[in-house]
Amino acid sequence: MKVYQRIRDLREDSDLKQEDIAAVLGTTQKQYSRWERGEYEIPMHKAIALAQYYNVSMDYICGLTDKPVKLR
Repeated sequence: MKVYQRIRDLREDSDLKQEDIAAVLGTTQKQYSRWERGEYEIPMHKAIALAQYYNVSMDYICGLTDKPVKLR
């Protein structure tokens, strides 16, 4: 699974809007939308922030595993 698919799925599974996650990341909805569609690669520090927000591993965000190992 691609990073952009994973971040979209995480957001949708949490019943959040793009605007909600954009605010968490300190960016615009338009920019977040571009990352979610795969138009631009999400910066590493923003991906890390998402992993922390959703309490999942970076391996899960990156699609290296399908198990969202919860972080402590």
